[in-house]
Amino acid sequence: MRLVVQGRTVTMAHLQHIHGLLGVHTQFVQIAEYAYYLPVNTEEVGAVLVFCAEQKLDCTLVPDAQRLSKFGLCVMDMDSTLICIECIDEIADMIGIKPQIAEITEAAMRGELDFAASLRKRVSLLKGLPEEALYRVIEERLKPNPGAHEWIAACKANNIKTMVVSGGFTQFANHVKDLLGLDYAVSNTLEIVDGKLTGNIVGDIVDANRKAQELLQLRDKLGLKSEQTIAIGDGANDLKMMAVAGIGIAYHAKPVVQQQATYALNYSGLDGAIYLLTL
Repeated sequence: MRLVVQGRTVTMAHLQHIHGLLGVHTQFVQIAEYAYYLPVNTEEVGAVLVFCAEQKLDCTLVPDAQRLSKFGLCVMDMDSTLICIECIDEIADMIGIKPQIAEITEAAMRGELDFAASLRKRVSLLKGLPEEALYRVIEERLKPNPGAHEWIAACKANNIKTMVVSGGFTQFANHVKDLLGLDYAVSNTLEIVDGKLTGNIVGDIVDANRKAQELLQLRDKLGLKSEQTIAIGDGANDLKMMAVAGIGIAYHAKPVVQQQATYALNYSGLDGAIYLLTL
């Protein structure tokens, strides 16, 4: 096992304190500017986890067998995972109803609402919005989350195929696919007539079940085993996808997701996933 500690605020004092808590003499190995791992032969690291949480550092135990070179597929959520916004909330802001939409989005991400029903409700409120508003959001507000480019580059370097599977919309998912150089993109299609949103979605909604299905189908198409897959997400509708993956990484996620994920990154960027799997 290795104890991975990372975060922009990590200091030598933090690492020395962790040494003291564990009572070990092995040394931390630095794997990036703000990331270290410590070889350990125990899972009794509760005090260390508490300390790191207090210090706002990401800390987790990772089996030595889990390293980037062992994986072949990474499937990721888009909104608030690969990118820094919830696209539908920003679309709503164009017509002054962001608070109403954002409240529904937040409840859905916490798992308090059925995702498909909540999405239909939110999209219905956008009826009449010009299609150009979608591209304004892309141009003015959509940015990759910190470390996204580095994470995808690491996947490519290790021959890991990448896919974004989003409960959001094709205009955004396809843009993110091109922006980050992903291999695949799956998302919802907004119905647009005469250049305006009708308030409807075309076809089946990409919900929690669909996200899991897309991962499994692509895994099988690539001839991979379950343990060779990674899923990354932040909301309750990502849980099924994460459950069928070899490992699930919660990225700045809702508590319910952090609790069920294999690993959680709460303070690091997406490049933190690289260091979880670097030995």
